[in-house]
Amino acid sequence: MTTRRAGLAAALLLLSAAPAFAAEGLDGRTLGLPWALPFVGMLLSIAVLPLVAGGFWHHHRGKVAAFWALLALIPIVVTRSLGTAGEALVHTALMEYIPFILLLLALFTVAGGVVVRGNLHGSPATNTVLLAIGAGLASVIGTTGAAMIMIRPLLRANDDRKHNVHVFVFFIFLVANAGGALTPLGDPPLFLGFLRGVSFFWPTIQLLLPALLIVGVLLALFFAMDSIIYGREGHLPKDPTPDNPPLRVVGGINFLLIPAIIATILLSASVDMGELLIFGTHQPVSALLRDGIFVAIVACSLAFTPGALRSENKFDWEPIKEVAQLFAGIFITIIPVLAMLKTGLNGAFAPLVDLVQGPGGEPNDLAYFWITGGLSSFLDNAPTYLVFFELAGGDPQHLMTEGATTLAAISAGAVFMGANTYIGNAPNFMVYAIARDAGVKMPGFFGYMLWSGAILLPLFAVVGWLFFAG
Repeated sequence: MTTRRAGLAAALLLLSAAPAFAAEGLDGRTLGLPWALPFVGMLLSIAVLPLVAGGFWHHHRGKVAAFWALLALIPIVVTRSLGTAGEALVHTALMEYIPFILLLLALFTVAGGVVVRGNLHGSPATNTVLLAIGAGLASVIGTTGAAMIMIRPLLRANDDRKHNVHVFVFFIFLVANAGGALTPLGDPPLFLGFLRGVSFFWPTIQLLLPALLIVGVLLALFFAMDSIIYGREGHLPKDPTPDNPPLRVVGGINFLLIPAIIATILLSASVDMGELLIFGTHQPVSALLRDGIFVAIVACSLAFTPGALRSENKFDWEPIKEVAQLFAGIFITIIPVLAMLKTGLNGAFAPLVDLVQGPGGEPNDLAYFWITGGLSSFLDNAPTYLVFFELAGGDPQHLMTEGATTLAAISAGAVFMGANTYIGNAPNFMVYAIARDAGVKMPGFFGYMLWSGAILLPLFAVVGWLFFAG
C-alpha cells in the first residue's frame, strides 16, 4: 500500500465515521496486551530497519508507519465500531498530533532561519560552552528551538574532528532534554501540566536542583571525555570551515517570530474563547487559533527570511518530514496503549500501575519517577506525563502542595528520561537526522541506548535516591 493510499484510507475512515461519533470511546478495560503489538512493531521498525535495511527504510518509512497505524485502527473498527475508531483518530489528531507537529514545524522553520556565522573550533572548552548555552536556551525557547539553533554551529565547530559522535550524543542529553526542565515552554510534558493548572514557575522551583545536578554532571563528564578524545586525536586536519566572517548571529524577522511562538503558547493557555465540537472532540477555539498562528508564523518565516540564510544553515525539510511520518505512526499506535494505561488497576497494565502505590495506597514517588521515565523513553513523554498526572489524582492544587514531590517525580521522569532513546522526545530524532545527514556517524537505535544506559541511568539512580526516595 502506498503512503497516498494509506492516507486516503484513513481519510475515508474519518469521514465515514462522522455520523457514528456518539459511540463510546475506546474502553481500555476490555483490551489485552495484544492490542499493544502495533505500537511495539512501530518501535521495532524504528529500531531495527535503519540498521538492517537502511535504503528501504529511507524510501519507505512513511509506508511502514502507515502500515502499523492501520494495523492499530482496523481491529478497533472490527471489534468495536467505525465510530469508535474515528473518534479515537480525530481526538488524537486534534488534541495531540497536529498541535505537536505544528509547534515543532514552527520552531524548526524559525530556528532554521537563524544563522550563527563564523567558525568556532571544537575544542573541549568550546564544545562544553556551546552545550551549556544550548541547555540554558532550552527552557526559554523549548528543547526543539534550542536544538535547531545550536546544532549547526556545533556541527561546523566539529567538522574537522576525527571522533565527534559523543558531542552530539551529549547534545541530545543536554539540549534536547535536560535543559528544558525549568519552564512549561521547555518541554511538552510541562506544557501539558501548565494547561492542567500547574503554575508557570512551579517547575522552576521544584526541578531546579535536580536539573542543575544532571546538567552539571553531564557537562563535567563531557568535558573530561572530550578532553581525552581530543588529546588522542593529535594533530587535526585543516578545518574545512573558513574562519571568516567573524562570529555573529543573524536571522532577521525570525528574532521576532521566536517570541511570537512563546506568546502564542502562553495566550492559548490563558484565554478562554469557548470550544467547538469536531467529530466528537471538544476542541478549544483558542487551541485552533494557536495552531493557525503557528502556520502563519511558518509562512512568515519562509516569506521574509532570505534564502541565503537557509542555504548557510544547509536547511532542508527532511528531518521534520521524518519526524512527522514516524510520530504519526507513534501517536496512532499508542491509542490502545494509553487507553489501557488510563484504566489504572482495572486494565492490562495493572501490575505496572500498582507499583506506584505503597502498602497503604500512598504514592511511591521513586516508583513514579522510574515508571514515568521508563515509559517516557518509549511512549513519548507528553502523553505519558498526562497519564501519571491523572493517576496521581489530577488535582493541580493538591499536586503543587501536598503532592509536590509526587508531581516533581512525574515531571522529572518525563523530562529527563526522554533522553533514554531517540523516540523519547521529538528533538532527539531531529538532532539524529540532522547530524547523520551532515556526515556524523550517529549510533543506531540500540547503539544510542548503550550510551544512554551507561551514562544516564546511573545518574538517574542518584537523582532518584536524593530527591524521591524519602
